[in-house]
Amino acid sequence: MYRIVRYFSHLLVVLLMLPAMSMASNNGNTEVRSDLPPLPIEPTGIVKVLPKKYPETWFWVQDIAFGHMTSGKVALIDAAENTLSKQYKGSIDNSLLGNLVLGEIQNEVYMTETFYSRGVRGERTDVVTIWSKDTLEPIDEVVWSNTNRYMGLPQRNALQLIDNEKLLLVFNLNPATSVTVIDIESRKILNEIAIPGCALIYPTGKRGFSSICSNGSLLSTQLTSDGKITSQKRTIPFFNPDTTPVFEHVALVDGFAYIPSFTGIMHKVNLQGDTASVVDSWSMVSNDELRENWRPGGAVFIDSDEQGNIYVIMHPDGHEGSQQQGGTEIWVFNSKTGKRVSRYPVQSWAISLGVSRGKTPLLMLTNGEMQQEVYDAMSGKYIRTISAGLETPLVIIGSK
Repeated sequence: MYRIVRYFSHLLVVLLMLPAMSMASNNGNTEVRSDLPPLPIEPTGIVKVLPKKYPETWFWVQDIAFGHMTSGKVALIDAAENTLSKQYKGSIDNSLLGNLVLGEIQNEVYMTETFYSRGVRGERTDVVTIWSKDTLEPIDEVVWSNTNRYMGLPQRNALQLIDNEKLLLVFNLNPATSVTVIDIESRKILNEIAIPGCALIYPTGKRGFSSICSNGSLLSTQLTSDGKITSQKRTIPFFNPDTTPVFEHVALVDGFAYIPSFTGIMHKVNLQGDTASVVDSWSMVSNDELRENWRPGGAVFIDSDEQGNIYVIMHPDGHEGSQQQGGTEIWVFNSKTGKRVSRYPVQSWAISLGVSRGKTPLLMLTNGEMQQEVYDAMSGKYIRTISAGLETPLVIIGSK
């Protein structure tokens, strides 16, 4: 104990001597300089407001924070800027593997979250938090009593807006599956709809959604404006979950869903009517590429642009289980013809991707170092790598 007290006594003496030592260190000159200009006064408390319509080069990048999931976040990044201070536009918090969807009409961001009364234990509360897009501040929330919202690797289709953004749909899994319907204007829960054996939300028809089912079919549900079911129909199975499984990740283009299989078969599904219908299927790989076992894969590995092109992360030497790993190339397909229109390698291993809006879109991906690489989406020209300090940024969404 005596040694500890003596150590801190000596430390205190040293700290007290530092100002005098610094004055004497300038070649013995102890005079205070008076000819230097005063430091400018730094303004504090500045709050900036973002534009209501974001530039086309901005992306939302969700860091699910695997090591501390109660404090995840979603960063807003401008992929066109050269420096981090200009790239990083802001962020919003997210607790426990939430999902997000962007609203254009109300200029809002909707995110599912879960909280416990004792931090990591205690009473559970599930909410949809509503954020302002221009201030990045929480402005409202919807709380529901059933603690059953889907809590897993974030999915673009676990939270969706339908009916001209009047209704918000939340996918639930606990372990039964259902969809909670929320009225955006009143911020009230209207209904909870059972979708037994099926999962996720793909907007369908005027006011409905479809879900992928465990028997290889699709279940389509149509709603009234107050969230009641008007129809619910299943399609015939279009894949075998044991032998030809498909991903839950899809590309949505002009009312069609493009659903890839583990081995590279793309299924085109019409979602424009009340009930989903499979239009056709085509192979993403040639016979030579099939022999090399080229396959799609990654965390969130598929997206589309406003021109109707579909972007997919691909890897060679595919095998059972490799669909989770990511890949070394980006393949681009024309959604109308099913033909590949571009193919290019990435700088390093790709895990997730997202594509921006506009006529000349950018592609942003997350690599194995958890950095964001930016490319010209069509040509594949590498532009830059962004290191924003994110830990597990596995979901990338082009801004609206």
